Amino acid sequence: MGHGEHEPGATVIEFPATASQLRRGTDGVLRYGDLSPALTELLDLRVHSFSNREAIVEVGGPRLTYRELWHSASRIAGGLQDHGIGYGDRVAVHMPTSARWVQAFLGALLSGAVPVLIPDALPAAIAQRVIADSRADFVLGPDGALPDSTAYIDDGAALADPALLCYTGARQAMPAGVELTNENLLSAVSSVVGALGLPADGLRNLVLLPLAHASGCVDQLLPTFAVGGTVVLAPGARRIADVLVSERIDTISATPRIFAGLVPELHARGTGAGVRRISKACHRSERAAAAAPEALANALCALFPAARQWSVWGATETSGIGLMVDDTELPDSESALGFAFGGTELALSGPQAPAGRGELLCRGPNVSRRYWNDPDACTARFSGSWFHTGDFVSIDANGLVRSDAG
Repeated sequence: MGHGEHEPGATVIEFPATASQLRRGTDGVLRYGDLSPALTELLDLRVHSFSNREAIVEVGGPRLTYRELWHSASRIAGGLQDHGIGYGDRVAVHMPTSARWVQAFLGALLSGAVPVLIPDALPAAIAQRVIADSRADFVLGPDGALPDSTAYIDDGAALADPALLCYTGARQAMPAGVELTNENLLSAVSSVVGALGLPADGLRNLVLLPLAHASGCVDQLLPTFAVGGTVVLAPGARRIADVLVSERIDTISATPRIFAGLVPELHARGTGAGVRRISKACHRSERAAAAAPEALANALCALFPAARQWSVWGATETSGIGLMVDDTELPDSESALGFAFGGTELALSGPQAPAGRGELLCRGPNVSRRYWNDPDACTARFSGSWFHTGDFVSIDANGLVRSDAG
């Protein structure tokens, strides 16, 4: 059995931590001991280290260095302050993925507010319910000028403070708001940078994931910034093969479904020689909608012969991460979700848990402790530090988690 609190009736699956910085807290949860106090402080340090590097490139749109991005975001923060927005307020970011989205998101952070991510694809009625549920004090939308005033940066946040409100369950009439703290976000960033071995020499990450989701914002945008890389966005781009060449892309991040849709074009153009890393956000719904994982991995291997491929499984409640599998090393990946990483620990719940099958539970420094304004959902899905994923899996002796429809 593991340390600290356990989910009653659950079987805890123990695996050694792979990051030397992880230490177990008094509540039994593994935590990073070397985190910045807040996300804004980490980003501020990176801005000063990489001020003249490109931070954001929107194909066909703005190109901003770290200094330019930080300056524009701090002026948005100042404008929000002029509107009475400050520490702990909620600012909804409701616009398509773009450089403007990144500026608005960072502006909300720097104002001291908690950004509320509203997926642009949500139906209008549900988006309005989400904005109302979040009790947003201000909405940064797609039209009109963003707030603008004297540059301002609020750096008073702490690790335990809420830093992001991200809604999950878009198909529901009322999605659930997941509170993610500075510790959750910074831990997820550290985990992704370490697990994927992201270099600080100026990687260029083509992010095809929606930024209003944890997989796009927390697991790609922020880790790329953490190593001084460039996030390339291609909203509406019709020729991704051309983008790979013109933007010198060495990393691509997308869902399996997006990758499957790109295979024909990329195969016809043969432009993948420079790509070194492929990251797939591999959630349950995406696995069902995309091509078979092994067939897709093989197709991508042929297109990008020098690239390593990872599939990352997670939920919004786990900051979008938790399990990872190297698709180039695991020959039988049809049902594989991955191995726990970054301080994530696993447990199984149910009558077959002692035999290695059951509902997957997760805890770790990246795992949220609650939903916003929904005590019933909190009671149903959180037991102490454990999150009930609702996914039924099997875990083998090596720690590999596989989906288990049975």
